[in-house]
Amino acid sequence: MHPDPRLRVVSLLPAATEIVAALGLTDSLVGVSHECDYPAEVNRKPRVTHCAIHGKGLPSARVDAWVADELAGARSLYTLDAELLRDLAPDVVVTQQLCDVCAPDYASVTQWAASLPKPPRVVSLSPSSLADIFGDIKRVASVLGHFERGEALVDSLQARVERVRSKAAVATTRPRCCHLEWIDPLFCSGHWTPELVEIAGGTDPLGRNGLPSVRISWNQVRDAKPQILVLACCGYDAARTLQDIAILESMPGWNTLPAVIDRRVHVVDGSAYFSRPGPRIVDSLEILAELLHPELFASRPRSVSALTRAAAV
Repeated sequence: MHPDPRLRVVSLLPAATEIVAALGLTDSLVGVSHECDYPAEVNRKPRVTHCAIHGKGLPSARVDAWVADELAGARSLYTLDAELLRDLAPDVVVTQQLCDVCAPDYASVTQWAASLPKPPRVVSLSPSSLADIFGDIKRVASVLGHFERGEALVDSLQARVERVRSKAAVATTRPRCCHLEWIDPLFCSGHWTPELVEIAGGTDPLGRNGLPSVRISWNQVRDAKPQILVLACCGYDAARTLQDIAILESMPGWNTLPAVIDRRVHVVDGSAYFSRPGPRIVDSLEILAELLHPELFASRPRSVSALTRAAAV
């Protein structure tokens, strides 16, 4: 497929924006979602989505309740700026069907696209594994006429994954690592995250490999006896997640968890890394590897160290 420099792309989710940028096609982006913030230059792009509670600073429990109420009422969490989108006249719109919480619902996007005189191609990303993420990168590259760039990018990402896998394979222990995607209420990890823990040399006794994360009880966390606890709340950076630490500290038996006793509770930027199924998912793996096996991964690549905000609590 030959590159078409005239393609105009709208991305409705941060991971898709990062994929397009990593392919060297940032200039093709004519519109992004309200949550797209990386790389920095995309912050100058028009915002084509809106969320009523974005940036409101609500407590986590209220965010969860609002999301549940909206979904129960079959209402979308996001609104599309249809007029702006029409003016932008995209050739390609990249969205997702994986999670109702992460982007405008797919039906709304396709309905809007079909209403245009020249309907754009709608590309939906729905990864549940590392292989799916790499497949999505290749698919976006192919749709945008840059198949070779997609192949090269995925090859480089896979090489980094294999470096972690081979290094972690010599570890003498496989610590129990509970990765939480939300604190109030508690949600375990899902989709690709348990796979990342496995590759990094650990096991997640609560994780749902290839499946959506679900609500769990504190007793489940306590009974899992995590040796390492990673807090990477979906959509939150490390500073925001730290605000919810007091909720965990108030739980019965918190101080008896092996991870707490050994000071191996880590707060990481879930928004930038673990929640985004794009190129930086490999950065997420490298972060995990150092947290699980610092004796083997004492020196992360400089690019990862500069982007990571991990703090022992």
